[in-house]
Amino acid sequence: MAALRARVAAAVGSAKAKGGLNTPLHPALADLNAPIRPSSSVGTQLSRSLGRDSNKFSKKKGLDVSTGPDGARVNPYIESSQGPGTGRARQPRQLVFNQKGKYIQQANALRRQAALEAMKKRIAEQSRKAGLDEDRDVEKAFAIEAPPDLEWWDEALIDGKDYNNIPKSYKITSPDSIVTLYIQHPVALEPPQEKLAPEPKPMYLTPKEQQKLRRQRRMMELKVKQAKIRLGLEPAPPPKVKKSNLMRVLGEEAVKDPTAVEARVNREIAARFEKHMQANEERKLTKEQRHEKLSANQAKDAARGIHMVVFKIGSLINGQHRYKININATQNGLCGVCIMHPRFSLVIVEGGEHSINNYKKLMTRRIDWTEALPSRDKEVTTATPSGGAREWLKAEDEKGQLKDMSANKCVLLFEGEVKAQAFKKWGSKVCETDQEAREFLATRKLDNFWTQAKNTPM
Repeated sequence: MAALRARVAAAVGSAKAKGGLNTPLHPALADLNAPIRPSSSVGTQLSRSLGRDSNKFSKKKGLDVSTGPDGARVNPYIESSQGPGTGRARQPRQLVFNQKGKYIQQANALRRQAALEAMKKRIAEQSRKAGLDEDRDVEKAFAIEAPPDLEWWDEALIDGKDYNNIPKSYKITSPDSIVTLYIQHPVALEPPQEKLAPEPKPMYLTPKEQQKLRRQRRMMELKVKQAKIRLGLEPAPPPKVKKSNLMRVLGEEAVKDPTAVEARVNREIAARFEKHMQANEERKLTKEQRHEKLSANQAKDAARGIHMVVFKIGSLINGQHRYKININATQNGLCGVCIMHPRFSLVIVEGGEHSINNYKKLMTRRIDWTEALPSRDKEVTTATPSGGAREWLKAEDEKGQLKDMSANKCVLLFEGEVKAQAFKKWGSKVCETDQEAREFLATRKLDNFWTQAKNTPM
């Protein structure tokens, strides 16, 4: 510090700085806590230069160069409490002593841990010597125990401690027996998933494979027939004479009287054709049998599960549309109703899956809902029992022109499986108001479909 003070005094007392040690000092190294005396011109210039340098340094480096109470600049690197000319005092590091017994406790903990490990090793070794190792414990856990001499459920029926002399030790006839004549046998029910199992699909063969199977089948039938003829079980069939093999089969006879032989061959060909057609007619089902077969298939389809579809139709003024809806539902054995309303129509159909699929294709693909045809008085009278409904169900307007059907369409509202049928047969109903249609459907708990249809845009 003495050398630093001497250098500062030499710099202040010298004339204009010429370089080297005579270079003006930074205000941080200037007269520490001492005001600069502006008595001389050199001191005035030095103070001005030091002021400019201090401002630059404070702006660039962010150094806080403040002034004391007497206007002198304060060195930020020297604490104010130490006074001028003194630096930061070095703080001596204090001694830290270990508490008494610290390392003794650590040593005792290590000894206890070592003793515990040694005890575990001794126990494991003794277990291996005694045959109580883990493998044997697992084997014993999975070992099958011997059956008891008397099961617990037979204790009330058998008098004794084992099953020896069973006929003599029965307690069935005794008054305290738990077995009586009143035994309830539960009714056997078929599992419901079996009726829903899909039928196995047949294996489809190529035309060549079908021809090969037909050829093999006919060959086996011919061999069986020939064996029966050889054994005398069947008479030999007459030769199958055709015009192509006439000369080969009936050689001499055909040469003698060819006209008679040809007439005979024609009669045999006609007889064979008549026999073939008669066999086809015998195999053909009658109209009643076809209806019975169709009804049986529809009932079988409905037994596998009842499906329901609901359609919303913009208008049913076309009589052909009403006829197709009714006749297809009847032919497919479906139940439901067709509700006709001045604003829209609602069709609810129930039945088997196969029949429902056919009806769904009819409603969504086959019918052209934009087709407009003139109505017939007979159709309107039959379909509309009330006189007020005839006006809005006619295809013509007041001027006699056909109504515009270009925007008419059919929308599927609901499709799914239901628990039970809501209708017993198929029918049609004309409803003039929403309240009438809603009350009709409420009796079958289906009024929600009418609300859904009203809220569904076309």
